[in-house]
Order: sequence, then C-alpha cells, then structure tokens
Amino acid sequence: MKVLLNDGLEKEGLAIFQQADIETDTKKRDPATLVSEIGQFDALVVRSATKVTREVIEAGAKGKLKIIGRAGVGFDNIDAVSASENGIVVKIAPYGSTNAVAELSIDLMLCISRNTPQSHHSLKNGVWIKKKLEGRELAYKTLGLLGCGRIGQKVAHIAKRGFDMEVVGYDICPCFESGIKFLTKEEVLKKADYISIHTGGKDIIVGAKELALMKPSTYIINTSRGNNIDQQALYNALKEGELAGYATDVYREEPKGEGDPFTDKLKELNNVVMSSHLGASTVEAQRETSTEIARVITAYLLGGDFTNAVNAGESIELEEKEVFTLFIHHRDVPGVFANIDKVLADSNINIRGNYSRQISNGYAISVYVLHHEVSPEIVAKLKAVPNVCNVKF
Repeated sequence: MKVLLNDGLEKEGLAIFQQADIETDTKKRDPATLVSEIGQFDALVVRSATKVTREVIEAGAKGKLKIIGRAGVGFDNIDAVSASENGIVVKIAPYGSTNAVAELSIDLMLCISRNTPQSHHSLKNGVWIKKKLEGRELAYKTLGLLGCGRIGQKVAHIAKRGFDMEVVGYDICPCFESGIKFLTKEEVLKKADYISIHTGGKDIIVGAKELALMKPSTYIINTSRGNNIDQQALYNALKEGELAGYATDVYREEPKGEGDPFTDKLKELNNVVMSSHLGASTVEAQRETSTEIARVITAYLLGGDFTNAVNAGESIELEEKEVFTLFIHHRDVPGVFANIDKVLADSNINIRGNYSRQISNGYAISVYVLHHEVSPEIVAKLKAVPNVCNVKF
C-alpha cells in the first residue's frame, strides 16, 4: 500500500507507516499533478496547505484511494461531502494539538490582559512606555467557554489550577465530569470576564446580539475559527469601547503563504492582540499529530478501524440506530462467513458489522451486529450451517 503525504510529515509519523510496511511518498504535488496521480495511492494525508477538492477526490476514487487524512483538527480544506459520495473515509488527528492550542489560549489571555505585546513592540522601537500599559490579572476572574470539548476542558483545567479562575461554559453536549459549571449561552456571556471560543465550524457563534450581552470589561479570546465571530460587529464593539479587548489566532481570511500581506482590519485597533495561526505550531504538537494521523490511517487500511473518522461513525453506537448482537462459535475455515451471511440475507436481516477473532487453534468467535433481531428459527438455521459450533443471541 502507498500513502501520499502531500504536505510532509514528521519522522515519527513516517516511522509508523514504515513499521506497517506501508510505502510513503512525501513529494509535493501541485493541484494538477495531484489530480493526475492521486489514483496511484491508497491514502492521502495533508495539512492545511493542500486543498483536497472534488476533482481530486473523484480522480482518486477511480483509482486506489480509500482514505484522506488531515494531520490536524480542522478539515475545511477537504471536500468531505464529495469524499462521502465517492466512498472515501476522511479522518483527522484532533488530539495531538490539544495542549498546544489550550496553552496558546491562556497565552493570548495573558497578553491581552497585561499588554505585553504592546510593551515589547514599543521597547523594540526604543520607546519606554509603562503607565499607559497598566493591565489586569487573571486570578479569581470568571472564564466563560463557548465549546467545552477536549481543548475547552484543557483550558478550563489550566485556568482553574493555575489562576484560581471560576470556569463556566456552554456546549450543546455538556460533559458534566469536566469540572466546568454549565450555563446557558446567554448566562455565560453575561457573567464572564473572559470569553474563550473553542467551537470550530463555519457558523457565527458570537454576533452583535451576543456582543451586546457582554460587560464592557470583557475580553474575548479566539483560537477556534475567524468565522465564529461576526467580524464587523466585533470591530465596531472594540472600536467603540464596548469590549475591553480581543486576542486571536484565527481570521476570516488568512494569507495563503509565508510573507504574504496580512490585511485584516482588526490590526488597526490597539485593544487587539494577534498571532499568525500558531495554535498547533509547536514541536510537540507536530510530532504528536503526525503519529496520531499515521496510526489512524494505518488502522483503517490494515484493519478497517474508523477511529477519528469525520464522515462516518467512529463506532456503530454513534449511528444512533438500534442494533442486535449475535455470537457465533465456528471453525476458522473458508466459506463459513459466506454461508452465515446467506442465511441472514435470505431472512432479510441486514448485517451492520462483523467482528471475528480466533479463540483457539482452528476455531473463532464472530460477533455479528445486526439491524434486526433474530428469531429462534433463524438461530436453528445458523446452527445447521457446516462448521458452525454454536449460536447465541
């Protein structure tokens, strides 16, 4: 099997592919070449630089392409709809950068509170400024989280342990074991001294209505997506002093390459601190992300594992459809599965999954996950299948 790593990969990730005897190719293809050559590969792994368009996916689907991996969290650069239509699984590596993004969120919180970037800039230009840069402390303030997944929970942990902050949060799927006090979105916005956004996606989470609920002393930190905030409403609120400040690592439109001009008009404002999408840009995060994506790509290619898939359920349970299990003890010989499948198909029973392991020399246990419950009559038919030892449900 062959994997194209079109945006490269750290050596630790390459080693995982090599240990699995999967060939890797790190040569960068331009869009036209990618379309013409993608069909040669079983998997494509990208970062943010490569755009995996419908054209690329359809060309790959006609060839060997089975899976696309994004070495990171967001997958806006991958046409996941087209991938699903063409039977291509899309996976991400969400855990490798969790700590890096959480630490940057805290870093931006400190920077906007203590005006350290402004002080640095003035000193680099030979000017000593102190009185005008008086700041605020994080300790004992209230941090409000919009989005309380793995990154939000890590931010909460650092804020509570390191700064004795009260942490409140809003999430459509709250995790009550996280130690975060969950409130309505409106309550979080009204109560918090700091709002940290960790929602992802392309939707506006904070617009003019939400901004109006916040205290004038509130700071917003955004390491999620530039589109998660109404940029014009935010600009107006910051310029009019309706917010204390905004610290961000993400933008609605970002330059395509190193050295390209940065035109976001938020840079005009003094109560804004910016970083150039550095969330996952640490040595540790790049290493962890590379090994994570290599593991989940390898697991799918060699064992059909759906962990970290974004366009297919990681597990059957996530499909939220009732299933029934059937346990079959049988000899591990050719033809057994075909005969079992025929009995179930003739009985109009759909097989949702089949997990099989050897249990002793020459024998196996297979667990069938079905969309319909089997009757005693079907069980009797299955027991009569050659090489089947026993059937339980």
